Order: sequence, then structure tokens, then C-alpha cells
Amino acid sequence: MNICFLMYPWEEIDPENDTSLALIHECVKRGHGVATCSPANLTIRNSVTNAFCNVIGRMAKVSSNLKTFYKQAQLREEMLPLAGFDVIFMRANPPLDPLMLNFLDSVKDDVFIMNSLQGLREANNKLYTAAFGDSHSNIIPVTHVSKNKNYLVRQIKESPADKMILKPLNGFGGSGVILIEKSAMNNIKSLLDFYVTNSDGTSNYVILQEYIEGADQGDVRILLLNGEPIGAMKRVPGSDDHRSNVSAGGSVAKHSMTKQEKALCKQIGPKLVKDGLYFVGIDVIGGKLVEVNVMSPGGITYMNKVYKTKIQAKVIDFVESKVLDKLEAFNRRSRLRNEVENA
Repeated sequence: MNICFLMYPWEEIDPENDTSLALIHECVKRGHGVATCSPANLTIRNSVTNAFCNVIGRMAKVSSNLKTFYKQAQLREEMLPLAGFDVIFMRANPPLDPLMLNFLDSVKDDVFIMNSLQGLREANNKLYTAAFGDSHSNIIPVTHVSKNKNYLVRQIKESPADKMILKPLNGFGGSGVILIEKSAMNNIKSLLDFYVTNSDGTSNYVILQEYIEGADQGDVRILLLNGEPIGAMKRVPGSDDHRSNVSAGGSVAKHSMTKQEKALCKQIGPKLVKDGLYFVGIDVIGGKLVEVNVMSPGGITYMNKVYKTKIQAKVIDFVESKVLDKLEAFNRRSRLRNEVENA
């Protein structure tokens, strides 16, 4: 099997904690051909979608240590047709580059793409969580999305709570997430000016969300594969930051999923699978869904360390099964076509 990881540049990998590297390592260890490329390296040659890829050379012995594997990996650049791969594993960091998906549209019927292009289009920003909330559901926090600053100020004033969370629509890794308080209303308008209005006169949508009690104790990251949870961890904020993201200084701890969290996964899992979002990371606070991460969900290496497991093996098992299903469907179609032609 040949797998292309469409991701951030190789030199930006954190060899000790990178989920993408853990997945790549698992593929190489199993003998699969692996290449990486970044969205900027997509190209079209003779009307065929290609990419300037870094192909990872075959290894006589693959180190079990991620850091050592990263140092030993030998890369060579090749322009390769994307339709020649069995799998394209999407691991590009947010925000989503819509042009990248336009390139991949030409190969989506030939290659298994994880996650699906349509799913990424629908779920790449924080609006996707609103799809799981309705008048009969209480699985997401009360949420407002707008670029109308007067409306946002009014919602803050009318909120029964003293605190709310403000964040950009397309942020990631905890970037731009701030805690606002009614006691500091004098600063709210200037904050909204900064978040909503750009220097060129354009404006951005922002999310205003109810503050969930207990958020100061951290959140829970749950990884779902094919709609089912395969790992969870508690993320605890640092002493000088309200955000629990590890990239923002948070730490991780073991976490046993609660009954409420299991019910949440069961409720949202079918829609994720229906949308082709097979490998997803969700952030949960107090049993409520805060975010759905679909582009490059992380946490595997941290969960592996805490639980002494290898979650990446489950992910690659699933990828192999999807490729096998696709191959068997193709072979079956070929056999039936031959029967008709030879009749």
C-alpha cells in the first residue's frame, strides 16, 4: 500500500509529540510506501494532479523510537501523481485551504482520502458543532456567531453568566481563545474591534459561547475513529493560561470517559461517519461538545504515553480495511462487467 500524507512541512514536525509522525512511523513499520507533501507542493502536469513529494526511503530496520525514526528517515523528492496512491491522509493544519481541495477533487474517486473532501468542506471551522445542536439537544454550549459587534455586545450584557468565551471562527490550537467578563465591559468593544475588523476594512466572524463551569479545570480530548472513541485524555491548563491546549502550555492526564461523554460520542458518531469524517478529535467540557477537529487532530502520542498503548495501530488498521474494501469492490465490478461482455 502507498500512502501520501498531505501535511505541514517535514521540518516542522515535533519528533517527540507529533501525531502525524506516529501515523507515518506505523505505516513505514508495516512496510507501506510513504510520502509526504504540503499543500503548496500540489501541481498539475499534463492535466494530471501531481505533487512534489518527499518519499521516505525503505529502512532495513525501523526504530521503535519516534525521535530516532525521524532522524534516520531519508527523504528524496519526486513529482508523483496523486491518483497513484492508495491513500491520501489529510494532516494539513487549519485554516483549510480551499484551493487544496480543488486539486484533490480530481482524484477523490481513485484514492481513499481520510478525511473526505466534502466532510472537510463542511466541518473545517467551528460552525460545524452547531449541526449537533437543536432545541431538543443540550450537547453544545449556548453559542452565538456573528460579525455584528453591537449584537455581540448585547448578547454579553444579556447573558445570565458573568463570563463567556470569545474565539475566532477559524482559529486552532487554542489561538485567539479568550475569557471575557462582564466586570470588564469597558474593554469589550476594543476586543471586538480587534477580532472582527481587519485593517483592509473586511470583517471576520467570531464565536461567543457560554462559559461552562469547570472549564478552568481543563477539557477532555477524545479521538474518534469511524464514529467510535479510541482514546481520551484530560488536558489541564497551565498556571498562567486559561487554555488547556498542550500547544498553549497545558498538560495531560489519564481520563476515564463518563457516561455523558460516551452518550455524546454515540450521538454524534453516525453523522461524522456519514460526512466521511473517520478520524476526528473532539473537545468536551462538562459533557458538552466544544469543538470538532477534523483536519489534523492530535493527541495520539500523549495518549500513548499516558496509557502505554499504540492508538496509531488502530487508525492504520482502519485505513488498510478501507483500501481493501475499495479494491474488492473494484474487482467485483470488473468480474461482473466481464460476465456481461462475454455473454
